[in-house]
Amino acid sequence: MAPGRRHELLGTSELIVDLLILSHIETDIMTAALTTTTLPDVPVRHGKVRDIYDFADRLLLVATDRISAFDFVLPTGIPDKGRVLTKISEFWFNKLDVPHHLLSMDPAKVPLPEGTDVEPFEGRSMVVRKSMVVPVECVVRGYLSGSGWKEYQKSGTVCGVQLPAGLKESDQLPEPIFTPTTKAEHGHDMPMTFGEVETEVGVGLANQLRDLSLDIYRRGAEYALTQGIIIADTKFEFGVDGEDLLLIDEVLTPDSSRFWPEDQYEPGHGQPSFDKQFVRDWLLQSDWDRESEPPALPDEIVAKTREKYIEAYERLSQEFFAWK
Repeated sequence: MAPGRRHELLGTSELIVDLLILSHIETDIMTAALTTTTLPDVPVRHGKVRDIYDFADRLLLVATDRISAFDFVLPTGIPDKGRVLTKISEFWFNKLDVPHHLLSMDPAKVPLPEGTDVEPFEGRSMVVRKSMVVPVECVVRGYLSGSGWKEYQKSGTVCGVQLPAGLKESDQLPEPIFTPTTKAEHGHDMPMTFGEVETEVGVGLANQLRDLSLDIYRRGAEYALTQGIIIADTKFEFGVDGEDLLLIDEVLTPDSSRFWPEDQYEPGHGQPSFDKQFVRDWLLQSDWDRESEPPALPDEIVAKTREKYIEAYERLSQEFFAWK
């Protein structure tokens, strides 16, 4: 939706309701965050962020504005977050010289139900090749942060990988490390040894996953640094289509990675970020027990998070975010 048109609609509640009915989209009107999509009679699977529609030989991935933290989808969406993730992924798919699943950014390239208003899907949709998803989350860490820092303090390791003594929080590692996890449908992903990956998918594919993940991370992190962004860690997903191993889902986004501003980088503590750290920090400081349903986010946290996501896209792509 063009920015001017969106603002016009936000001023007229009757038009918003009409738009929701015509496009079959449920939107959080208070925040203008699109949190649910519906395409009648099209098989769909709802992930934490994406709605995945099955059109037989291809899929339509729609990135909503849902945001998750600590394995919960929060009740408050981040306006245009889905568009940021989709546009960043498009940027990397085009830049990285690696086979991937993206076919088109035009949702009309699949046979949408008659009468569907395509406009709300624009900027947040990818038409992709179908593939058999590899059941491994391919995590790469280039800096010591998060759960890796917690483990290192106890044992000097990260996901079982021995690291040099004396490292500080947020230090750059001597070399990026591959720390795969399970790909859990529900609950937490669990760390896997490389031997367990070999057992799960075979020796040849395990080596491909490790080598390709490390290569993509190194090249992506090197470019991002030229735009003032440190990619501290990330995770990739891959799919197999015939003989082809494809990079799938999202790539080097603020949802799948830690993005830090290079000009503020200072090892020894946590870093400012372009990702959803605002959300994590607010939740950690709240009285939420991380077991019950999470609380709604304050407007200030929503606004700051949206601003940082958009800044990350504009820095990386050197393009203006059309829905700003």
